Amino acid sequence: MHRRLLTTLLACIAPAALAAPWDETVRLFALREAAAAAGGGHSRIEVAVGSTDAARAPCDRFEPFLPRGARLWGRSQVGVRCVGGGSWSVWVPVTVRIFGPALVAARPLAAGQTATADDVRSEEVEWTREPGPVALQLTQLQDRVLARPVGVGQPIALSALRAPTVVGQGESVRLIGRGAGFAVIAEGIALVSATEGAPVRVRTESGRIVTGTARPGRIVEVSF
Repeated sequence: MHRRLLTTLLACIAPAALAAPWDETVRLFALREAAAAAGGGHSRIEVAVGSTDAARAPCDRFEPFLPRGARLWGRSQVGVRCVGGGSWSVWVPVTVRIFGPALVAARPLAAGQTATADDVRSEEVEWTREPGPVALQLTQLQDRVLARPVGVGQPIALSALRAPTVVGQGESVRLIGRGAGFAVIAEGIALVSATEGAPVRVRTESGRIVTGTARPGRIVEVSF
């Protein structure tokens, strides 16, 4: 009985005894860096520190680090360097999961649609499962249309939002040109589609090709 109990206790203690001495330091470092990458407003962060089989000499003091410009997001790595009693560094795998509020589709949303307050709801999602930032507030959806469909419950990625097209390819447009003390109004055909403020090429009634700036109402501003 005692021998069986001792074996059970050793089995429970062994994993902790084999843990790398820097595990908790790396975990706390990853938590701080992940909080900075999240930009605040997150609800919770989870960090799992993996193991490394890299050979290393004894070390009295070590410190974690990240390469310049790197951020901890999803599956990542944290460097650990010996700064006392040795001269070596290793890379330790970590998995960072950041959860926070985001706008998700309350119903299927089609490409080209403008999402309104009735189309979305706020839920806690895992930000680190997304390749880029997601919409957190309704103001981020204003004056934007979806570049691709979004299924029910899916976060709305900011990369899926674009400015609406104000001039369509092949559409008849009004050219408005202004110069020193005069204005010219003419008609033309847009050769490409464009969002507000984007450059657009237009063929005039005379066949001349001009480039102007797209404005709402199928208007193209040109300067002289």
